[in-house]
Amino acid sequence: MRRFGLLHRVMSTRAGAFGVLAVGLLLIVAVFAPWVALHNPNAIAPMDRLQGPSLAHFFGTDQLGRDLFSRIVYGTRIAVGVSVVVMSISLGIGILLGIVAAYAPRAIDQVIVSIFDIINSFPRLILALALVAVLGAGLTNVILLVSVVFIPQFGRVARAQTVAIRNSLYLEAEQVLGAQPWRILLHHVLPNIIGPIFVLASMNIPVVITIEAGLSFLGVGIRAPLASWGGLLHDGYTFLDQSPWLAVFSGLALMLATLGFTLLGEALRDAIDPKLRQSR
Repeated sequence: MRRFGLLHRVMSTRAGAFGVLAVGLLLIVAVFAPWVALHNPNAIAPMDRLQGPSLAHFFGTDQLGRDLFSRIVYGTRIAVGVSVVVMSISLGIGILLGIVAAYAPRAIDQVIVSIFDIINSFPRLILALALVAVLGAGLTNVILLVSVVFIPQFGRVARAQTVAIRNSLYLEAEQVLGAQPWRILLHHVLPNIIGPIFVLASMNIPVVITIEAGLSFLGVGIRAPLASWGGLLHDGYTFLDQSPWLAVFSGLALMLATLGFTLLGEALRDAIDPKLRQSR
């Protein structure tokens, strides 16, 4: 019932409802891509290159005659899959490092925080571009290296939240009663810090999508023949004078994803934070 109450609060505004619907649509397309796509996304048909929208090809075709609708559908799977995996890795490692920093001796805490500060001192896209350029492109490298970019953000939030509650009276009472440290962390610390971190993760998903698209647009991200919205945008820019449809439809897909996840994240933040709810 509490989950449905949260969903009701998220969808109580137009922005939240739009975010839920947009994200739901993207998730459905990503999960059921083989059934949503009408053609093989990598099937080349040179005779049909750069065609406009038609009944045979809803969004037209690209420079190799591949069905653009099918490639955007599979690009949705790449965008959503990369963002979810990146957020999972960053969130898990960030929470672990944040809790360790909060409970560790001051010297170790300073080392961890300093590493966070060094990584955060670089713009995210520039740092991701530099790491991918050094270690190479490809789906696996993009996921791992973009995850590194977001770990400090989750780590700092987890550390701050843990420091705020580690000396609480109920935690001291648990220690007096003989509770093991792992039990205190799993049953008391983690449940109290996961809410703000989860909201932060949902608001960072569109950032991950745009970084992945930016890397693919620059040619150092997802490699062909995998379909990426950034790669489709690059092709659209290259052949813009011959057919605008590649740039138009891939750009609309990217815009829908970033707008949907952004609005959902903001609505989720407002629904979870009692102070924001009371201010309305």
